Amino acid sequence: MDDYLSGEEEDDYYYTSDQESLEGLDHDQSNLQPLSSSGNTAKVITKESLLAAQREDLRRVMELLTLKEHHARTLLIHHRWDVEKLFAVLVEKGKDYLFSGAGLTLVEDDPTFSPSSPMMMTCDICVEDVATHHMTRMDCGHCFCNNCWAAHFTVKITEGQSKRIRCMAYKCNAICDEDVVRSLVSETQPDLADKFDRFLIESYIEDNKMVKWCPSTPHCGNAIRVEDDELCEVECSCGFQFCFSCSYQAHSPCSCSMWELWRKKCHDESETVNWITVHTKPCPKCFKPVEKNGGCNLVTCICGQSFCWLCGGATGRDHTWSSISGHSCGRYQEDKEKQLERAKRDLYRYMHYHNRYKAHIDSSKLEDRLSDTILEKVSILEKRQLQLRDFSWVTSGLHRLFRSRRVLSYSYPFAFYMFGEELFKDEMSAEEREIKQNLFEDQQQQLEVNVEKLSKFLEEPFDQFADDKVTQIRIQVINLSVAVDTLCKTMYECIDNDLLGSLQLGIHNIAPYRTNGIERASDFISSREAAGEKCQPSNSGWNSEDTSCSPRKRPRKEGIYRNSQTTLLDLNLPADVIERK
Repeated sequence: MDDYLSGEEEDDYYYTSDQESLEGLDHDQSNLQPLSSSGNTAKVITKESLLAAQREDLRRVMELLTLKEHHARTLLIHHRWDVEKLFAVLVEKGKDYLFSGAGLTLVEDDPTFSPSSPMMMTCDICVEDVATHHMTRMDCGHCFCNNCWAAHFTVKITEGQSKRIRCMAYKCNAICDEDVVRSLVSETQPDLADKFDRFLIESYIEDNKMVKWCPSTPHCGNAIRVEDDELCEVECSCGFQFCFSCSYQAHSPCSCSMWELWRKKCHDESETVNWITVHTKPCPKCFKPVEKNGGCNLVTCICGQSFCWLCGGATGRDHTWSSISGHSCGRYQEDKEKQLERAKRDLYRYMHYHNRYKAHIDSSKLEDRLSDTILEKVSILEKRQLQLRDFSWVTSGLHRLFRSRRVLSYSYPFAFYMFGEELFKDEMSAEEREIKQNLFEDQQQQLEVNVEKLSKFLEEPFDQFADDKVTQIRIQVINLSVAVDTLCKTMYECIDNDLLGSLQLGIHNIAPYRTNGIERASDFISSREAAGEKCQPSNSGWNSEDTSCSPRKRPRKEGIYRNSQTTLLDLNLPADVIERK
């Protein structure tokens, strides 16, 4: 077990007997148990329950400030659906500041204006006399004819500005009543009214910094909401795991900036350009890259131009054994040699990290197929009359293998940028960089050794082994599962405290490591449902069969472990909305 952990750590995590391994497994898996529904704060929200989720925030604001629903929505949209921030502004700045900043203007009703009155009024927009029952007065006090309002609303909705449609009056920043907008637009363009309602629903996702669409391809129609920290990795019910901060696939221990650079470096032509720089020379006539395929240093381009491979200068076609006719380039040019050597060094360094990153990604894809094989092995073992009855150590080891392999894969892009010159050239001295690189690579190597051993033991045909051999495999899998988990935690702590934590610029942060794996969302239950109250139909513009807490849900992929602090919004959005994302 010397390869599992070094030094004193080995004594803490190595079980030498079956009884000790049983105790270790019980202790190790205490955090791996599925969370109960009562203690899980993560929520899955369908299109219908999204309305209920919105109303929970709306109701809090409406009850505190005694407002109508559309006024509360205006405040929440302005504050990006952050209820706590809205309340903080209310306490610190007062109600007047809160309302004016959000464009919410409330004036008393004008006693001279009555929609049922037969009198005529002049619309200041079209300058026509219109009966008062064809006029509409907004909360700000401005009154215009319905035709002008409808035209104004149509333009704004078409332009995609329907979440905060302002009053038509000059220099008036008041937000129009959404019920009035819906009523006037639906009379002539019901499809546009539906679009308006959809924009209001989408505002809960698009304007909420704690909610983001799942970036899966093809789009699953879901969105994720996190309760506390934006810097986390979450798993959608469709099975896609992604970084909530940057919406790319889960990439810790890489920071978002590192992963963006690595992703671009792997997918664009930057490394192709490096290869061309190292292995080709530009033709001095057509400037196309030319690769030498022989030993002679007199090279001819496809355009017909001959040039010297050593210096790249144009020459004639004739040459002797000792020199090219009319050409000599024996003088040393230091700058060009340094540039070529640097390009070669950068290319080989990139290839070192990329090859290992790609190798572990490929191994991870192959190990994904182990799930079905492991289930078959466990099924066979359960049918045999063995002393062992509990085989949860197999699935536990498999999940630890998946998580540690992923961490190991992304540790190579992290190392590429952490110890290179692209990001932190001025943050560390050469000596300090070497010390930190050795520290990190030692941990990385230990993790790699134990991950490979764990993979080897799980791939063994232990369903065909005798009792004592199965027991030995079991002890090894438990030891290695605990070891790789400990090493992953140590690596993350090293990155947080010794590497990224010591930098002056705190822009590179990583999602925390979780023994239980990446957070997975669960079902949403509104507070009223939890209290046993009956669901009420939705009246916000959706079809009448939609309810604010419909039990209909999209199919979910089955999973073993669930984590808290995330919410999944499950929306069946049309293609045009999805494409706009």
